[in-house]
Amino acid sequence: MIPSAILRVLPAVCLLNAAAHLRAGDLVPPARWVDLFNGKDLSGWTDVNTSPDTWSVKDGLLVCTGHPIGVMRSNRQYENFILHIEWRHMEPGGNSGIFVWSEGTAAPGKRLPKGMEVQMLELDWINQHKRGGQPNHIGYISGELFGANGLTGDPDNPRGRRSMSKELRCKPHGEWNTYDVVCVDGTVKLAINGKFVNGIRNASVKKGYLCLESEGAEIHFRNIRILELPPGITTAAQTAPLVE
Repeated sequence: MIPSAILRVLPAVCLLNAAAHLRAGDLVPPARWVDLFNGKDLSGWTDVNTSPDTWSVKDGLLVCTGHPIGVMRSNRQYENFILHIEWRHMEPGGNSGIFVWSEGTAAPGKRLPKGMEVQMLELDWINQHKRGGQPNHIGYISGELFGANGLTGDPDNPRGRRSMSKELRCKPHGEWNTYDVVCVDGTVKLAINGKFVNGIRNASVKKGYLCLESEGAEIHFRNIRILELPPGITTAAQTAPLVE
């Protein structure tokens, strides 16, 4: 079944495909969904800086222990696409995320890469990380978008350099959340559990790797799939370096 949030953007996708066909003057293969996780093993992914025990497959789910902090990356880069991913935290206050348009390596002196992060925080995080004795800003647990480790962008709903969602739609630990992430020409739009609520524009990098994040707590993933869209005009400076 096509995720309901994606139905609104499919007409635009069709127009993009048609435009690419007219420009190229050739037959363009129709866009199709491709699974990025097969439910059996870690094919298509490469560990960057975690451990052999960090990532595993159990009962068709991609399981991350959260230790050590780091990422694994996709084996190839992506430019324009729609990403569907389902996730659930298993502990209160869990922290994770997925990076798009990432360099696919840890930034110098860091455990995480340069890239556009799509945040996945469990709801109790703001209570476990209080400021002045009060719960931290609710924006943290809303599914924020932000450039990490040198990547920049212009937030649709600014909270500093981050873009916070206009509604709090994430569910607590033990329950599944669905993210549909539309990434086109430097713009990211995020739908959480069936509704578009966040966006960021003018990313300084708009082609790179996907990275799944391990950051201190167990998290599960499933139904990770991607629909690639026609490429745009992307300069070398806007493209993440290839990882050897």
